[in-house]
Amino acid sequence: MSEPVKQYSAPNGTAVIGEGMVIKGSIHSKQDLYMDGEIDGDLIVENCLLTVGPHGKVVANARAREVEIHGAVTGNVECTGKTVIRASGRLVGDIRAAGIVIEDGAAFKGRVEIVNQPGTEESAGGA
Repeated sequence: MSEPVKQYSAPNGTAVIGEGMVIKGSIHSKQDLYMDGEIDGDLIVENCLLTVGPHGKVVANARAREVEIHGAVTGNVECTGKTVIRASGRLVGDIRAAGIVIEDGAAFKGRVEIVNQPGTEESAGGA
């Protein structure tokens, strides 16, 4: 027999796309999202946390308040907070965020642009 499936217990208010679900198209969410399935398209989680679980396979540009990657992401990530790539995570794409954390063992290929958080803009000339 197969071994039992380990379930993710989502906090209240968190949408879950479970392992085995495949979505082709766009997801727009106004609540936290835990993505452990697959998506090919766009992933927009307005002002919320996007977590790509260990089984998650994302081929999409992602936009959220914060992004935490345990699985695989191919596409650009943009967030107003920080992007975290955990040891089991893999990101191929550019990051535009206020901060970034890359744990030992994580894989990352792309560019990083650190941007000021809203309300902390400096009045520096040039560009």
